[in-house]
Amino acid sequence: MQLKLFITGHKGFETLLYHEIRRILPRQDAQITRRYGGVEILGGIENAYRLCLYSRLANRVFCELKQFKAENEDQLYAAVHGLDWSEHLSPRHSFAVSASLSASKIDHTHYASLKVKDAIVDQFRQRVDSRPSVAKQQPDIHIHINIHKNQASLSLDLSGESLHRRGYRSEHSGAPLKEHLAASIIAHAGWTRERAETHRFVDPMCGSGTFAIEAAMIAADIAPGLKRAYFGFSKWLLHDTKLWQHCLAEAESRIDHSIKTIIIASDYDTRAIEIARANAIRAGVENLIHFSHQDIADLKLEPGRTTSIIVCNPPYGERMKSEQGLAALYGDMGAGLRGIGPAVLHIISANPDLFHRLGLKRISKKAVKNGPVDCQLASFEIVDQASSQKSIGEPKTSVSTASKIRAGARDSVTPLLNRLLKNARHLQRWAKRTGTSCYRLYDADLPEFSFALDVYQSEISASTRWYHLQEYQAPKFIDADKAKARIELAKQAVKQTFDIDDTMLFCKTRQRQRGNRQYQKHDSQGELFQIREGRASLLVNLSDYLDSGLFLDNRMIRQRIFDCANNRSLLNLFCYTGSVGLQAVLGGASFVLNVDLSATYLKWARENHAINQLDDASSYQFLGADVVELLENPSQFGIDRHFDLIFLDPPSFSNSKKMRKTLDILRDHENLIEKSMRLLNKEGLLLFSSNRRGLKLADSLSSRFLVKDISRETIPEDFKRKARNHRCWEIRHSRD
Repeated sequence: MQLKLFITGHKGFETLLYHEIRRILPRQDAQITRRYGGVEILGGIENAYRLCLYSRLANRVFCELKQFKAENEDQLYAAVHGLDWSEHLSPRHSFAVSASLSASKIDHTHYASLKVKDAIVDQFRQRVDSRPSVAKQQPDIHIHINIHKNQASLSLDLSGESLHRRGYRSEHSGAPLKEHLAASIIAHAGWTRERAETHRFVDPMCGSGTFAIEAAMIAADIAPGLKRAYFGFSKWLLHDTKLWQHCLAEAESRIDHSIKTIIIASDYDTRAIEIARANAIRAGVENLIHFSHQDIADLKLEPGRTTSIIVCNPPYGERMKSEQGLAALYGDMGAGLRGIGPAVLHIISANPDLFHRLGLKRISKKAVKNGPVDCQLASFEIVDQASSQKSIGEPKTSVSTASKIRAGARDSVTPLLNRLLKNARHLQRWAKRTGTSCYRLYDADLPEFSFALDVYQSEISASTRWYHLQEYQAPKFIDADKAKARIELAKQAVKQTFDIDDTMLFCKTRQRQRGNRQYQKHDSQGELFQIREGRASLLVNLSDYLDSGLFLDNRMIRQRIFDCANNRSLLNLFCYTGSVGLQAVLGGASFVLNVDLSATYLKWARENHAINQLDDASSYQFLGADVVELLENPSQFGIDRHFDLIFLDPPSFSNSKKMRKTLDILRDHENLIEKSMRLLNKEGLLLFSSNRRGLKLADSLSSRFLVKDISRETIPEDFKRKARNHRCWEIRHSRD
């Protein structure tokens, strides 16, 4: 009997599922093809049995009965009614119908399920004057209808219910992963039966033990479906009971409890360890797992003679008592795991913005859903301190990379390759001499390649560099397709010049932002990378926002504030992510007040302070407020003092809904400076910075205050090619 099967797994792991299926099924017995959303198989019924029994990554095994067009309910009903259902079930059976719909005229899943149910019931009534019953829980036959773009596929769900239900987990602690997702992560980590003899598996936050149990079942070759009491084919009229029993016997014979492997599961919660151990007993792998009660910050393991594969699912923000507790947890995790090397950590997290807290070198990441929660699955390398690695992101020594770019574009891209190499050689020497780790490498030096390129060196792994490419919006007279082709060439040139892949290059389009768009995210990856500037550790986000969280052209201004902050107070207006205030605190400031309207940026600023081990709330504070309103009435916001230093770096334009009125720096800079000076001590200093091209200070300011243009003194080497975009003034009270 030839069947057409469709196997689904967890989204994002289809390739791993495909390769797993190829290992489970003899190639000569089945035709295996990757399809969108899963894997299609043409073959006999034994293939379905083996997949239900052996697949760790699959969650459903569908057997297609019919394909047809279903643009309306009549077509759906007629097609289902036209199938001979007596081949699959009898009036004595129970059945259930589920539906999935997308981009179709029939757009209500419950309605579609009812029409399928009615067609089946009506056929039985017409033929034998009797009908099968409907059962929502564990029906004898589970029927599924999928309609995509009005094309329907009618199938039997031979798994009956999701294959993640292995049967061993009767208890859990917290919010565990489904077993097939856990197995997919383990497969992604590279744990196999062969590696179980050469590597050590560690889950330092084991909860109910799912990762460790799945790893042990892989090591012992225990089929994940052996403990299941229910499948969707058990009462199917075409079910071959003898063949199924043969498959079960074969699976039992393959179990090998004698394998020599090291699987370690620990948790700070003694109750979780009890639950995990009980689940392991039900799975039959308790003798393969070493359970221990340990806090991850104090993790103690025997020195690894082999490489460790570490997999964990830490608590998410909503499961922790406080955000600070979650941040501390990631710091403790990194500290506890660094002594286990050599190892690779694979972590699924809904809080990728805390990955920097691990203090480990990230080597890969991918987006993953855990139920309804958006997560990232990231891998981090743990190596000996003495290990030396190739520097990632160093420029190549010649322009031979042009040979890798398609022939028709080589001539046009060669000038860009030459310029990137020239800039990189000069700026890397300068950066090394000055201790600069993040800088602008290219800024529309060639008119035909209009983009800015910044490089960020990881503080955690000095050999790793990320590249932030910001495309300037092309003028209207430039053909859009031509501009797009140019920027694609630019991306290829950057990747090849610096020998990086797509994970190290972050690209955005820089254009005038209006309305709410100026505050919207470009992406939602949420990951922060840790870099270094002077004495400060800082966090940048290269994917989600137009700017990274650090204005590189203000580097020398931040250094000035660090140099003069000792025993002085600072008011940091429009503080953004708090880098200026942080440098002041590190420079010995007596008090710093950071003010911004954005709760997101203030949270980011607090995290910047936290990673520098600063926790003295008496020396710095954060205030969420509209700066314009605050300057109009400081006492309303609790400000009853003057400051020795004020840093004023407003946006060029803002019309946030949170603000009472728009802010235009050309129009409003005089008022902002005048009001700020009222909060400045008599001998104090206000630094006013802006990147607004064409800004000229109002003449009245020079008549009332001592104003000094220090733009040329504060422009860094890497921004001198566009020096006119950077403006900065020192403003003091007149001595009259």
